[in-house]
Amino acid sequence: MNRSTTLPETNLPDTTLAVQRDGRRTGVRARARSLLRGRFGPLIVYLLLIGGALFFLFPVAWMTGTSLKTIEEVQQPQLSLLPENPEWSNYRELLAERNFFRAYGNSIFTVAMVLLGTVSSIAVVAFAFSRLAWPGKNIVFAIMMGTLMLPAQATLVPQYVMFYELGWLRTFNPITLPGFFAGGAALVFLLRQFMLTLPKELDEAAEIDGANPLQLFWYVILPLSRPAVATITVFLFVGQWNNLVQPLLYLQKAELFTMPIYVAQKHNLQESPIPWNEIMAASVLFVIPVVVVFILTQRYFVEGISMTGSKG
Repeated sequence: MNRSTTLPETNLPDTTLAVQRDGRRTGVRARARSLLRGRFGPLIVYLLLIGGALFFLFPVAWMTGTSLKTIEEVQQPQLSLLPENPEWSNYRELLAERNFFRAYGNSIFTVAMVLLGTVSSIAVVAFAFSRLAWPGKNIVFAIMMGTLMLPAQATLVPQYVMFYELGWLRTFNPITLPGFFAGGAALVFLLRQFMLTLPKELDEAAEIDGANPLQLFWYVILPLSRPAVATITVFLFVGQWNNLVQPLLYLQKAELFTMPIYVAQKHNLQESPIPWNEIMAASVLFVIPVVVVFILTQRYFVEGISMTGSKG
């Protein structure tokens, strides 16, 4: 019996050409990536960063330009960033108002008290959750984190009733005093996570030297946690400086109004035309402290964000 064996046909030249084509494509891609990384990579990154910076700075430029315009220029339909003739009288009239300085002073007072109470209490609570061992710590921490699921709007009415019963309405107490009880579970979590990254050997060394937990907190852990403390300070400052709801709800007296209420009162819908130039002038002066605080704490702020992990 004759058996014929059929061998598979191979096309070696075609296979070789395909391999060569793939090799050339790979080489071209590698050269392109190398060119982008070496020569054009930094340029593209800088162009993207400059474009993003201009995008985010546009509202600030528009606000500043509008603050120097006349009411007639503000009403013009075309968009223009710079005024034809800067009208510095908008700022002079604003600085001549007594209510402006009173509102500015009230904002500075409330923010200072909130920062003093909240930052100090949050630091102590975060230290207890991260460095100390005590019964029920994990359960209490889980309950605290569970409060993040509760919307702030859901607590407005119960808080208002509680502060009314305490006789705190028309005072700064509802805004300043709650901060002394570690208000803000998210900030406690942020600082706790940073403290967990510090080596435990620091605690052991301090205990060998005879330090108690309070000394450990004040002389060892807190100084090393300055980046995270600066981060939560910036968050708290910006949030409280822009806080409109609580002062509007609890203060109820013109003598106690803060800057957000002052700026909001400038936007009077019954007034025609709306003085956007005065509103923007007040907004420019209102934003300056936020910019100053961020510049002063920028190094610690960036370090705190980058070093805060998810340990624990």
